[in-house]
Amino acid sequence: MAIVGAGNLATFLAGTLRKSGYTITEIISRNSRRSRQHARTLASKVGARAVTKTTATIDAELLWFCVPDRTIREAAWSLATRAKGKVRFAFHSSGALLSRELESLRESGAAIASVHPLMTFVPGSRPSLAGVTFALEGDAAATRLARRVVRDLGGETFVLPAARKAAYHAWATFTSPLWLAFLVTLEEAARVAGLTRADARRMSLPIIRQTLENYSRLGPEHSFSGPIIRGDATTVARHLGVLKEYPAVRNVYVALVLAALDRLPARNRKELRRLLQN
Repeated sequence: MAIVGAGNLATFLAGTLRKSGYTITEIISRNSRRSRQHARTLASKVGARAVTKTTATIDAELLWFCVPDRTIREAAWSLATRAKGKVRFAFHSSGALLSRELESLRESGAAIASVHPLMTFVPGSRPSLAGVTFALEGDAAATRLARRVVRDLGGETFVLPAARKAAYHAWATFTSPLWLAFLVTLEEAARVAGLTRADARRMSLPIIRQTLENYSRLGPEHSFSGPIIRGDATTVARHLGVLKEYPAVRNVYVALVLAALDRLPARNRKELRRLLQN
């Protein structure tokens, strides 16, 4: 297979695929100095050639696009002529976009699919793909191949209807990017209490880890604790009062308390809702 792109996902995926026995023929990058350098570095690690869309030979049965969403369609179009008669399958890994972004390659004879791993890839991190879920959408032949490849990587798959793709990605965004946004807000709340951000991270991690363990083992209802489940309106009022001068933190607090009142066990709901509306 050939990998289009040389960023975080491409780097991780190419290395993992090679360790799983797949041959990476080319790393195809944009024709900029920085992109070519990244491609050369990655290619040297996986025994591939570093090429651009104008120098690629496309000697691969599978093209896997690991590029930003906004560039998938153009990248596919730019390689379609060279890929005709060679490439049998094409994947992209956007969580939000449909496989039809690769329509130009379908017209060139390839079966196409979107193959999105529910995992975060950032520099300095090497996540395991064991048990990681990949959402598949696209042509039957391409999704069959994707299942086999993902299984070889240690992951799991499920087929996602095209109409559900945007909703799936909204959920996926909650799992990591917006979770990080919450943690940053948590750090800001700690600063109100006189702690540094570093102290907030260090001191919060034990309870965060235990909460995730409880969530995994017991489910959300049996993991919920604190003033909301007790219906402690007096404590919630104190929280709202001290956060009044920090509206960004207070807004997140209110949104999360409302979510808890809607979805989790709680006493004194009417009084708590009244407090939040003031």
